[in-house]
Amino acid sequence: MSLWYDEVTDEAVRFGLKVERTLFMGKSDFQTVSVIETTAFGRALLLDDLWMTSERDEAVYHELIAHVPCTTAKRLERVLIIGGGDGGTAREVLKHPEVKHVDMVEIDGLVVETSKQFLQTIGSAWNDPRLHVTIGDGIAWVKRTDLEPYDVVIVDGSDPVGPAVGLFNREFYAGCHSMLRDGGCFITQSESPIMLKDVHLEMVRTIGEVFGIAHPLYGPVPLYPSGAWSWTYASKGVDRFAVNEARATPIEAQAKYWNRDIHRGAFALPNHVRLELGR
Repeated sequence: MSLWYDEVTDEAVRFGLKVERTLFMGKSDFQTVSVIETTAFGRALLLDDLWMTSERDEAVYHELIAHVPCTTAKRLERVLIIGGGDGGTAREVLKHPEVKHVDMVEIDGLVVETSKQFLQTIGSAWNDPRLHVTIGDGIAWVKRTDLEPYDVVIVDGSDPVGPAVGLFNREFYAGCHSMLRDGGCFITQSESPIMLKDVHLEMVRTIGEVFGIAHPLYGPVPLYPSGAWSWTYASKGVDRFAVNEARATPIEAQAKYWNRDIHRGAFALPNHVRLELGR
């Protein structure tokens, strides 16, 4: 008999993958961390038994969350990543040669160490000297006043439960806003517009209150509930469609998902979202 692992959402929806073997399972002070070798999606990371990323579909998530802000920010020297312990977002950000310094603040050191050991195809930039990893609280980080402003702030957190719950409120978004220089860009994963529609809309509205306006964008991540996922973008005075051509061209030559057409199309609002937001 085959072994399958299912993630169940709201006791109503199930997404399962056939398991070849369990590569790692451990418990940190925050959560259970697992890496599973699956038949169809390759190696996959789970936190508290919830799918986080997999080798098969991670490019959609990581390329959108990285290149949408990195190709539109006025400058691109300093980047802050909150979360992102699998290393995929840092990998994509560091493909931009303009980037001089990346701070990645991940609360759970076990996620980082496990990803370095078992998810090397996802986190492949750990040895880049521009990357500075801090095991600590991103919520506290954005309250600091002793740091040079960032050009891009990326929130690559998990769902609004457990250690990530504080990444989903106005105070945190205000801290991210204060971290950005003028012409800077902010982006966060913002849940499923289908399965977690209320959470998604609340995030868009709250970020919009802090930044003046927020723009959700959408893409397919089969690993996540419903397969439809969202990110929310905001900025200090830049146009989300004003892609820097010099940055975009080399990224398009190597990206699996992101390109300039995807970038523009991802911001198209499903009508149910448009009506809810009154746009």
